[in-house]
Amino acid sequence: MKTSFQPDQIRSKKDLKELQRLMARTVMSPLTSTDRMRPKTSDGKSNTKSVNTFIKPNDRLTAFERLEIYNRQYWFRLQECFYDDFPGLRSVLGETRFRRISKAYLENTPSRSFTLRNLGQRLPAWLKKHPTFLGPNPRLALDMVALEWAHIEAFDLEAKKPFPLQQLEGKSPERIYLRLQPYLQLLELEYPVDNRLLLAKSGAAGEKVASNAINEPKKSRTKLKSNIETRPERVYLAVHRLDNTVFYKRLGREAFQFLVSLQQGKNLVQATLAAFRGSRCPIEDRPALIQKCVAHAATMTWFCEK
Repeated sequence: MKTSFQPDQIRSKKDLKELQRLMARTVMSPLTSTDRMRPKTSDGKSNTKSVNTFIKPNDRLTAFERLEIYNRQYWFRLQECFYDDFPGLRSVLGETRFRRISKAYLENTPSRSFTLRNLGQRLPAWLKKHPTFLGPNPRLALDMVALEWAHIEAFDLEAKKPFPLQQLEGKSPERIYLRLQPYLQLLELEYPVDNRLLLAKSGAAGEKVASNAINEPKKSRTKLKSNIETRPERVYLAVHRLDNTVFYKRLGREAFQFLVSLQQGKNLVQATLAAFRGSRCPIEDRPALIQKCVAHAATMTWFCEK
């Protein structure tokens, strides 16, 4: 690959693409611990010499200083979006620990998507592989990040046409397969992080959404509530969307297991059997419970066509 690009040397789309890739690699390179552009490239070469091959200085800034502006803006933007996407995790871990996670995660799992919406997509799995970042209560932190990513998914995944249950009349239960909306997220949690997240957000009044015009990472922010006591409690949660708003709906264990089985592609009979696995619900009450669950899901338009 060429290492020097002068205007008269860019004669083809291939040359232009190589230049674009070189600049992108430099702009997307992680910052130093003091949030400056790194003095050396990933292969140990002088970044100043590298930048001089494709950026011109001006009367105020060197080539390195000019490109450093874009390098810093890129990373400040990622950090700001990441910060805004996980207020609950910030409240659990605290600002200092969260900043360490932000830096390590964004460097280890760089963005590969055209949209910043997917920035935290790999965070739940990444945290499980790096438990040292999770603080004194790892399970609480993992439950919180699972909920926050489910919230993002529920907000903008596809909503298919609702399925009319009248079409099931006369069908054998073994042949009934109820599909769930793609946006519906079902979580089994060890902590009531739904309540914790709502309380944490209530302390973030006035916090602004990330802007394209960020010049520096925010130095002073409205602090989230971090002294919320959260005791273990098994919670079965449906995270869903209604009228462009995300809601958290707590479910009974049987209803949760029923919906999870449907989501896994089980038929009505199989899902019903799974719903009461390990349940103390009296046998005579079970049909009514399933009917209530189906009726509620239909009302919420959780069932959809293929």
